[in-house]
Amino acid sequence: EGNVFYIVEEGDLVALKEEVGQEPREVMQYGPGDYFGELALLKNQPRAASVRVKSEVAKVLSLDRKAFVKMLGPVKDVLKRKQSEYA
Repeated sequence: EGNVFYIVEEGDLVALKEEVGQEPREVMQYGPGDYFGELALLKNQPRAASVRVKSEVAKVLSLDRKAFVKMLGPVKDVLKRKQSEYA
């Protein structure tokens, strides 16, 4: 279940979707300033993909559900509008 929102501070990461009987496929790439984990928080659903580090080093900031709602509540509508951009 997705209960954490992440912001990439440094490094390169990739989101992989896994389907039964198939190799994981890359669906997104992330770099500094990008974020992920918001869909699971907004929809109260399990994560849709796994995120892995591609670079030698990566650093992410994280917010649990409570902090996400408290700090990012005002931008919740913006994040919901961006949902349509995801595969």
